Amino acid sequence: MNTTSPLLRRSPLSRAFFASLLAVSALAAPRPAQADEKFIYMTNWFAEAEHGGFYQAIATGIYKKYGLDVTVKMGGPQVNIIQLMAAGQADCIMGSSDLQMIQTRETGVPVVTVAAYFQKDPQVLIAHDDVKGFEDMKTKTILIGSFARLGYWPWLKAKYGLTDEQTRPYTFNVQPFVADKNMVQQGYVTSEPYAVQKAGVKANTFLFGDYGFPAYATTVSCMDKTVKDRKAAVAAFVKGSAEGWKSYLADPAPGNALIKKDNPAMTDDQLAYSVAKLKETGLVTGGDAGKLGIGIMTEPRLKASYDFLVSAKLIDPSKVELTKTYTTEFVKDIKVLP
Repeated sequence: MNTTSPLLRRSPLSRAFFASLLAVSALAAPRPAQADEKFIYMTNWFAEAEHGGFYQAIATGIYKKYGLDVTVKMGGPQVNIIQLMAAGQADCIMGSSDLQMIQTRETGVPVVTVAAYFQKDPQVLIAHDDVKGFEDMKTKTILIGSFARLGYWPWLKAKYGLTDEQTRPYTFNVQPFVADKNMVQQGYVTSEPYAVQKAGVKANTFLFGDYGFPAYATTVSCMDKTVKDRKAAVAAFVKGSAEGWKSYLADPAPGNALIKKDNPAMTDDQLAYSVAKLKETGLVTGGDAGKLGIGIMTEPRLKASYDFLVSAKLIDPSKVELTKTYTTEFVKDIKVLP
């Protein structure tokens, strides 16, 4: 298992840097998806179960069925996937959340989200077993990453009365939490709780999505030009990925083999834990996905994300229109039901 936390994938890039990407976008002539049409999707971290549906669709030939030759490229802590997409080295990328992509759009980078395979953001707070809810955290020291202040932290403060004074930097190491019962730390529901469990500590995990946090996660986000000029390929990728996720949750072995090939540090135990949590929490199949299909996004949910960012003063609504940040045309009718 990687020793560096997958939460680093949430680290925001500077607005000045985003603005510098405006002039960078590969030109492509309109053309329909056809046999063996190449399509590159770049993830936000090293290969892991959280990317399983995409690897599964390669391993089982689902993308081929839709006329695509898909390559999944790994991201990582030093990989700027938005820059690489803008430079034409990826067709679409995995946004950590729709919040992140809305904020990116505000900087002027013409990115649009076309699907979201996690119906809940996998972010959690992990507390020792004396803590039964967020309300019990008011006297605790809370370890969070700097990126949290542009995402979930303003939501937690507003809803549960937590304060900036309680926070300390999270160093992507569970040992401070293990050693101090007064500490709470951030995590991904599929990752850090596993490390805490292995350390023999009894803990409770609180998944933000179960308490009303509106964000989608594991998005397919593309440049406007790609969506316009390669519409058939984008549609094929979105549908194939939905089928890949359904297949992965039924039998993850083919996808896991490719994950371990790309990321030899990934262990069978970690993969098994993560897959179990994907199922238990309904990250992929819960919410609207149960009746509208895997990968679905709905306008009320997307508006809730946008409204949260506005209310928390994390975006300026005069600089970004909600309707420019997403399109539901690729997911509204595919209905790949769990």
